[in-house]
Amino acid sequence: MMSEKIKLVVIGNGPVGHNFLEYLVESGQSDNYQVTVFGEEPIPAYDRVHLTSWFKNQSVDDINMVKEGFYPANDFALHTGDKVSQIDRFKRLVISESGLEISYDKIILATGSFPFVPPVPGHDRDNVFVYRTIDDLEKITAAAKKGKVGAVIGGGLLGLEAAKALMDLDLKTHVIEFAPRLMAVQVDDGGGNMLSKKIQDLGVSVHTQKNTQNISDGESAVHKMSFADGEELETDLIVFSAGIRPRDELARNAGLGMGARGGVVINNNCLTSDPDIYAIGEVALWDNKIYGLIAPGWSMAQAAVDHLTGTGTSEFAGADMSTKLKLMGVDVASIGDAHGTTPNSRSYTYVNDREEVYKKIVVSEDDKYLLGAVLIGDAAEYGSLLQFMLNKMELPSEPEGLILPSLDGSSSGIGVDALPDSAVLCSCMNVTKADVIDAVEAGAADMAAIKSCTKAATGCGGCTALVTQVLNCELEKSGVEVNTDLCEHFAYTRQDLYNIIRVENIKTFEQLLEKHGTGLGCDICKPTAANILASCWNDHVFNSNLQGLQDTNDYFMGNMQKDGTYSVVPRVAGGEITPDKLIVLGEVAKKYNLYTKITGGQRVDLFGARSEQLPEIWRELVDAGFETGHAYGKSLRTVKSCVGSTWCRYGVQDSMALSILLENRYKGLRSPHKLKMAVSGCTRECAEAQSKDVGIIATENGWNMYVCGNGGMKPRHADLFASDLSDVDLIKYIDRFYMFYVRTADRLQRTSVWMDNMEGGLEYLKSVIIDDKLGLAAELEQEMSNVVDTYQCEWKTTIEDPEKLKRFGHFVNSKLHDENVIFTTEREQIRPLLVSANTTETA
Repeated sequence: MMSEKIKLVVIGNGPVGHNFLEYLVESGQSDNYQVTVFGEEPIPAYDRVHLTSWFKNQSVDDINMVKEGFYPANDFALHTGDKVSQIDRFKRLVISESGLEISYDKIILATGSFPFVPPVPGHDRDNVFVYRTIDDLEKITAAAKKGKVGAVIGGGLLGLEAAKALMDLDLKTHVIEFAPRLMAVQVDDGGGNMLSKKIQDLGVSVHTQKNTQNISDGESAVHKMSFADGEELETDLIVFSAGIRPRDELARNAGLGMGARGGVVINNNCLTSDPDIYAIGEVALWDNKIYGLIAPGWSMAQAAVDHLTGTGTSEFAGADMSTKLKLMGVDVASIGDAHGTTPNSRSYTYVNDREEVYKKIVVSEDDKYLLGAVLIGDAAEYGSLLQFMLNKMELPSEPEGLILPSLDGSSSGIGVDALPDSAVLCSCMNVTKADVIDAVEAGAADMAAIKSCTKAATGCGGCTALVTQVLNCELEKSGVEVNTDLCEHFAYTRQDLYNIIRVENIKTFEQLLEKHGTGLGCDICKPTAANILASCWNDHVFNSNLQGLQDTNDYFMGNMQKDGTYSVVPRVAGGEITPDKLIVLGEVAKKYNLYTKITGGQRVDLFGARSEQLPEIWRELVDAGFETGHAYGKSLRTVKSCVGSTWCRYGVQDSMALSILLENRYKGLRSPHKLKMAVSGCTRECAEAQSKDVGIIATENGWNMYVCGNGGMKPRHADLFASDLSDVDLIKYIDRFYMFYVRTADRLQRTSVWMDNMEGGLEYLKSVIIDDKLGLAAELEQEMSNVVDTYQCEWKTTIEDPEKLKRFGHFVNSKLHDENVIFTTEREQIRPLLVSANTTETA
């Protein structure tokens, strides 16, 4: 006779509550339980960590956490839109607001937290919101359509997320913080100041040390906020993000043990004072602490499942609250004792005001162990620093080298082999290096299998690179060849395909596929082949043998924007432009109703062109002397410059002339990833050359050449490659450098990553480019010479060829626009500060 199922009620269907259910299924014991789940919101679990991404499409699908069919497949009863109002421990009943009464044997309390709204007079006015649920976001969105200014009260993690949302809704945004700095819990004064500066550069006004005393009617806006210092601010809507409080009213009314300041007291098994009720997530109080991050909540969920089912031994014994995130595009990381409160600890700080980077490490008195860190603007070292702290690994003899820019190409990081097996690679899912090793030994041979076996990299995704490195390292140790195939159609790397195309003089994708591939090709190998063919032979992208290979941007030679229109970006070498050409840009923008923006790359972008308008626009621009800026391709974008010795009293060389020469030389070069350059006329570095793929800084004796920097998703300072170069040697080394990169880099690999992954790093690169260690110098120079000699403005060639123009028309036999395709303007006017934060040249 089958035993009766245990009646389990899960109260709360947020990320932690849902994660508990997934762990229960994975335990293999879910069939022993009759599971009932209550969710207060009308929709199933969604990812609150990435709530801001809802604004992209305003669709829950983007943040949905529930796999299709999950609840019926596991025979779980889900009640959404029904809040539990009472736990009757005497009758062992859970009672909901709709009147449902469900008997229980065990309860999982996962009610989470609620946003704290200080009792400021006026906090209950219309157009005052919190930032917690989809419903909150929908209300904020509706209010934003009628407003121009928004304010967020609270400058912590969620406050800055909310500020990003208001920016995305085209509101002039203010952040009001009571503390002296933003993110007061996670970062120190120096980090807070740098973070504030970077966010204000994006157009958000930051007000620290502001105590909101009253919210009343505004004169020019809906609200007037009055502060304790006598200042006032008018705004159309307000979002409170002043911290969280545990949703513990159910537990309190049920008589469970509570903390003095709230929260349900739990032990290491996540049991409350009632042995039949568990509490997990932000409602739970462990060691008098509430954990407000998602990873500790998931650890609690696992501990509760292990104890409930008896299938595991994990316990919750606290959690590391280190965090790395991107706020408004700004990298922010905090590790351990970020404030240096440990007795006798010492700190090392690196500040770069030009690049707006702040880094600090806190170490033990004897310099042996890392205790904490703060990283603002560049968090590249986060993974290494976190492992040093978590595993109490001894620091290098000069620990400050961990955060100082590399001057010799060497890395201060750690290889994955040096990590102990106990090292936690994925803090979201508590996956250790040993877990990954075990998965590999059990047969996992790729990241998909690792994710399936361990759940590593399925949370925030920040550990993907580190987990991949461990996976590949263990596969190689086991004698398994790591698969570096480009895709299923080519059993070659990009470097292999480059060499094949060059050596065998292959001119078409069909030839390449017939000789060295299988199948029909895909969205990986086709654009890759197109890119290599362009690098080698420099044919027009619309040639019949190439046009079908191009991605969306190259196919129309314009960056597609989110509304389906395209950008038009003429080249303006060195940023030098005549008044007549400026007038033409303005006339074209007015004629075609295009939005204009001066970019960080010293040229003017025109946005909003429909595909059928592109040839007409470019015909006018080409006639005025402009040529394509290649903003749509993986190629050279710009060569930024200062005015140099021509105008500047500090300039020691003519940086303008050199930047124009270099841009005109390399403007047709197709490469694995986009390329950016800069030339500064003196060491004051106004052109920011040390954040570019190739940067040049003038000296009294010539030019210093820097390589492999970037200002992208993972910023990196360039390394000094050669000093006091003549014009001839400089161009010779750049020619060799670029063509060696084009030959050997992986698909979509930036120069910085390319060199970091190169055995020997900077010194090896010097030996190849300067000392000609491989005997390739003459060959590389000749290949670059061919690129320079065969340059063509792709748009000029296109508008002169009726066949190439056909792709831009809506109809084969008419130049008319398809009236069924309607473009709507999202906003009539874009405030300049928001534009600088949200618009880029890149695809």
